[in-house]
Amino acid sequence: MARYTGPTWKKSRRLGISLSGTGKELEKRPYPPGEHGPTQRKKLSEYGLQLQEKQKLRYMYGINERQFRRIFEEAGKMPGVHGENFMILLESRLDNLVYRLGLARTRRAARQLVNHGHITVDGERVDIPSYRVKPNQTIGVREKSRDLAVIKESVESNNFIPEYLTFDEDKLEGTFTRYPERSELSSEISEALIVEFYSR
Repeated sequence: MARYTGPTWKKSRRLGISLSGTGKELEKRPYPPGEHGPTQRKKLSEYGLQLQEKQKLRYMYGINERQFRRIFEEAGKMPGVHGENFMILLESRLDNLVYRLGLARTRRAARQLVNHGHITVDGERVDIPSYRVKPNQTIGVREKSRDLAVIKESVESNNFIPEYLTFDEDKLEGTFTRYPERSELSSEISEALIVEFYSR
């Protein structure tokens, strides 16, 4: 199954979660799309709930099904809680951390910055969005790319950096100081349902 690249607004409203991270999709119409949107009250089956939770997380991070499943299986081999490990591995992706540092306004924009070679890890150019960043590695913007308007505008409008990252606005670089704790990640996701979905 390919990565979803269509409009995120309808998808956000259907899933009841802001996929862009801005929350704008749900401000005007916080109900599913379609003419029956406000009155839709379909009760989902257990499978339906599990599937919806999986789709929420997959669309949020913008990953195709195969990658998503592979990370899930990797998380299962780690010590600790399977679902929490899964969330932490997703959060450690380079494209996601570029977004978290405020170098891009959405994860999709962050993925493009990485794909186009604008981002470095420990000073080396990395153009793989799924690259797994390890604690104490530093993410920066290539010298040539520092004047890009999209990066400047995003940094100026960003007012929140998670506690597991440090960011130096003058140098346009940040350090992934540690893995996040589950409490620092999305409370809108119930990862236990995703574990149940794949355990069927």
